[in-house]
Amino acid sequence: MLNQTSVTEFILLGVTENQELWPLLFVIFFTIYLVNVAGNGAILMIVISDPKLHMPMYFFLGNLSCIDICYSTVTLPKMLENLLSTNKAISFASCMSQLFFFHFLGITETMLLAVMAFDRFVAICKPLHYTVIMNHQHCAQMASTIWVIGFFYAVLHTIMTSKLNFCGSNHIHHFLCDIKPLLELACGNTELNQRLLNAITGGIALGCFSLTLLSYFYIIMYLFFKTRTCSM
Repeated sequence: MLNQTSVTEFILLGVTENQELWPLLFVIFFTIYLVNVAGNGAILMIVISDPKLHMPMYFFLGNLSCIDICYSTVTLPKMLENLLSTNKAISFASCMSQLFFFHFLGITETMLLAVMAFDRFVAICKPLHYTVIMNHQHCAQMASTIWVIGFFYAVLHTIMTSKLNFCGSNHIHHFLCDIKPLLELACGNTELNQRLLNAITGGIALGCFSLTLLSYFYIIMYLFFKTRTCSM
């Protein structure tokens, strides 16, 4: 299927049209970006360099730090550039690339947080089985699985969005290229895109939320009854 898009670039309108606030917003978001990269970079270097931290919890923490660095790099540099320039254009290819990495890293982080909650559940509630359940091979398999799922999730939505026909306005009311603002600019039927977005994103988010909630619920119950038993 050929791409029927007639729009070659989009205009990111950003967080506000008030130009007087742009310098202040630049300083704020630039500081946040530097702190985020420096903090997560330090965590990542410490986890990699210290053999004592080569354990499941720190392995997943290293993955999370890597995702956070990449995630902020996908969105903030372009937003900072737009705050210093009146030209807020982004090419169609760059827009689709930003959309891909934004969703790839976002959904991967969501799944990783659920896996980290499960890791804490096993460590606290099943301490005798922890080294068996959360061994290096299983951790690597879980991490690889969520990265692969995130990749194909992002590929699906990027392809579906890129095949839309953008024949009207190219002004995106956002500071990045995301699916919903782009769907608002598309001509023709976007029902399939909406359904896929709601079904797949909702399913993964609900599954991860449920796993995280159950993990911490069992941890709290376990600690509560253990404390009560010890006090009797």
